[in-house]
Amino acid sequence: MKNYIFTSESITEGHPDKICDRIADSILDEALRQDPASKMAVEATIKDDFVLIYGEANTKAKLEYEEIAKEVIREIGYTEEYEVLVKVREQSSEINHAVVQDDGEIGAGDQGIMFGYACDDTDNYMPAAIEYAHKLAKRLSDVRRGNALLLPDGKTQVSVEYENDKIKRIDTIVVSTQHVAEASQQQIADIVMKDVITPVIPDELLDEDTIYLINPSGSFVMGGSFGDSGTTGRKIVVDSYGGMGRIGGGCFSSKAPSKVAGSAAYYCRYVAKNIVAHQLASKCEVQVAYAIGKVKPVSIMVDTFGTGNKCDEEILDIIRSNFSFEVKDIIEELKLCRPIYKATSCYGHFGREEFSWEKIKDLKY
Repeated sequence: MKNYIFTSESITEGHPDKICDRIADSILDEALRQDPASKMAVEATIKDDFVLIYGEANTKAKLEYEEIAKEVIREIGYTEEYEVLVKVREQSSEINHAVVQDDGEIGAGDQGIMFGYACDDTDNYMPAAIEYAHKLAKRLSDVRRGNALLLPDGKTQVSVEYENDKIKRIDTIVVSTQHVAEASQQQIADIVMKDVITPVIPDELLDEDTIYLINPSGSFVMGGSFGDSGTTGRKIVVDSYGGMGRIGGGCFSSKAPSKVAGSAAYYCRYVAKNIVAHQLASKCEVQVAYAIGKVKPVSIMVDTFGTGNKCDEEILDIIRSNFSFEVKDIIEELKLCRPIYKATSCYGHFGREEFSWEKIKDLKY
């Protein structure tokens, strides 16, 4: 047991990296809407008024890549005109043959390692720092849409103090929001405190020593793709557990379900959450690894960090008895061949009850 401060960050949909995640996941959704068997790995990069869409696609869908990208940017709230260049080719026949097998099985679309994590910090079994950072970012975006002083780009950060490994208080909250040039920093601070922080953070976690840093660098007028470049998949720590749990080697956005970097990471979260929800441990991390073209994983590991009421070997036996890590079984159990991915592109892939990998199921042991 120890005392420490742990910090996680989140970002809004107007951040350039998240613009690219949303473009990629909107393309994936449209492909799956037209052809649920689509095999996709199409990403995006943005800078200033230029968007590059690139990758591989095996799909019967007719995709208007340029229009999808422009519509995403408009939905987020940017009004500039963008040039879109598309460089997408068919997926390698070698990879496709490894995935779509003659006996109807589905092989992993690539090798790789994936992790899932859960803990009892919060009601949805997410670490507290990333949970509150996401809630602040989502609230900031919602407030921005109704306030003419605020613009789409923004970031949040929350530092949680633990005592004996249990949440004691929130030490520091950082919120940076893009805004119009006419807004004063006092106006921005007042809006963020009243309309963003106060409705989100529980009073019992705040005290007179909590530090609030709102636009700590001062003016934040130039943002989005004109303030920084963006690329799909650069925010995998934000997308997962805010650094509290380990992360695998690949991002989630843009990946069709046969790409285990996404689907197996979702399944690992599903498994870890169920272990904690059934009070078998107060923390749980699951790792799985695959080889390209293989149906089953090459390894499965569980770590409960000494919090389990059974040893980790027994918990792994429970996992093996209740969950199948075969690629086809993951896709079918979580119903992953649906257009659900645009919703995952911001505010975290985990801890949100609308996703199938967040459900709790009965376990036999």
